[in-house]
Amino acid sequence: MIPYGRQHISQSDIDAVTEVLHSDFLTQGPAVPAFEQRLAELTTAQHAIAVNSATSALHLACLALGVGLGSRVWTSPISFVASANCARYCGADVDFVDIEPDTGNMAVDSLREKLEQARLTDTLPQVVIPVHLAGASCDMQQIYYLAKEFGFSIIEDASHAVGAQYQDEPVGSCRYSDISIFSFHPVKIITTGEGGIALTNKPELADKMRLLRSHGISRDDNLMTELSHGAWYYQQLQLGFNYRMTDIQAALGLSQSTRLMPIIQKRQLLAANYDRLLANLPLGLPQLDDTNISAWHLYIIRLNDKTKRKLVFDGLRDAGIGVNVHYIPIHTQPYYQQLGFDWGDFPIAEDFYERIISLPMFPELTGEQQQYISEILQQLLDN
Repeated sequence: MIPYGRQHISQSDIDAVTEVLHSDFLTQGPAVPAFEQRLAELTTAQHAIAVNSATSALHLACLALGVGLGSRVWTSPISFVASANCARYCGADVDFVDIEPDTGNMAVDSLREKLEQARLTDTLPQVVIPVHLAGASCDMQQIYYLAKEFGFSIIEDASHAVGAQYQDEPVGSCRYSDISIFSFHPVKIITTGEGGIALTNKPELADKMRLLRSHGISRDDNLMTELSHGAWYYQQLQLGFNYRMTDIQAALGLSQSTRLMPIIQKRQLLAANYDRLLANLPLGLPQLDDTNISAWHLYIIRLNDKTKRKLVFDGLRDAGIGVNVHYIPIHTQPYYQQLGFDWGDFPIAEDFYERIISLPMFPELTGEQQQYISEILQQLLDN
């Protein structure tokens, strides 16, 4: 079976992890700060807070921005459920903004229309979470302008977009957002096994996320409510979480990050080859504008005839091609239906979902495998 995604572990990755295993620190040692510094350098963000998953990073980002009971948070319906769940963890009300039919990313026109309606009813969001589907950035400049006009904060869910660029700057720079989030799940661009990171240029947000990452505990004398009892003393200042990344994970991520640009370049070559192989098939292929250089976490095709999707999907799987679908619209999940959402609420997202298939995309995918995938796909569409 050709998987839709696969991690690549090199000998240098193994050596980096082994070095930590032989060291004095498996967790809360020097590897995590080194990894954070590396990601800050790669993105030009001023602060990086590494955690045990991108979901944890999204949760901390919401809390740092004051999301709580009665807050309103909007995100995209085409994403993994964590993009919405992070706000629900805080007790917030969640809503969604429909997408662009060609990219799957949050549609700026739909966002503006929804904001204008919300202003009339005094129901504007506190936070908007755009999702960079498949590794290509949303139109963050325009979303930023809307944030200034309507008064909301922005969390970029850039889980797919490590190494991507928008307007000639690294995604994660936070030029147009308060906080950006990356994922290091094994099928993402680089991996720490499980893990995530929050990036920001605002020191007060970074301080909040660092505190909440580790139980809300601090050893900083300046933050304590009474004089320290001694070198052993700490205080729990807030109700935090155990969201720490281990040094084992960080060492793997730090090693992988040294190959980030070659990985992105290989993914770009694979995407270009797919474009060539599939150009004459009755499909919609991924669309990028001049502002975007995608990380190509996913290569998502859209069938012109959505009634054939299951047949094509099953046929590809039967041929040993591990395709997938990204994603089932969040608002159609039973949990969110219990909150009042239903099919029909976001028609463009639903139509997008009914047409899409994610083809295999990982650096070790060969040209011969891509040729085979395209031939099977053509046979299925012809039949």
